[in-house]
Amino acid sequence: MHSLRSPIQAMLAHSFRCENGRYAMQLVSRYISRMPKTTTCEQFLRGVTSYIFKHYSKSMLKRLSEHPEDRMTCSAVVYSRVSREIWMVGDCHCLIGDNYFDNPKPYEAELAAMRAEEVKRLLSEGKTQDELLRNDTARQVIIPRMLQTMQQQNIGYSVIDGFHIPRQHVRILPIDFNPWEIVLASDGYPFLCSTLEESESRLRQQRETDPLNIGPMFQATKAFNPDFNSFDDRAYIRFSV
Repeated sequence: MHSLRSPIQAMLAHSFRCENGRYAMQLVSRYISRMPKTTTCEQFLRGVTSYIFKHYSKSMLKRLSEHPEDRMTCSAVVYSRVSREIWMVGDCHCLIGDNYFDNPKPYEAELAAMRAEEVKRLLSEGKTQDELLRNDTARQVIIPRMLQTMQQQNIGYSVIDGFHIPRQHVRILPIDFNPWEIVLASDGYPFLCSTLEESESRLRQQRETDPLNIGPMFQATKAFNPDFNSFDDRAYIRFSV
């Protein structure tokens, strides 16, 4: 556990297009590390948007305005010690004591359910679990719909991508002046727990019991690829305030 000394802590998670997401994460992390400790949420949203926007070439702007799926995109969950607020931009989650909060993308659960049904259909036709782990053809089926939903990026839900972030889709959680333990994490942890060890244990349990991520406890838009140690990127920090 960390005792929070710096004014701002952030957890960042990259997006569907991982190469663009990684670069976006690096830029956002750099921006957060340099911004004044008195930065408000509104100032952060404007500032980080401008900072990402400056890294696009002018020749790209017309296409990017019409094709959000091609933008550098990431999510962030930020704690401001000065404002005593948690800012949730995109799909991330957190714990404030025993209280759980998230900010999921719309359609994510629907897409995960569609993929789960496709996986079950393929299994019933004779595909093996190992085949689907190595080649997640059910995910390929939902990708067109995923790209379609990304047209709502920073319209129907919030992300950091260099374009205007609608304030109404950013979740702001005020923190009172009681002592709290806070956990900030990316959505790579399907079950967020009060310790990293327990969160990792629940992740391992999910992989062991349902590596295709299609069961009743948790569904995702992708499976656990055997060549990686998880199904998605993950970041976790716990600190006291």
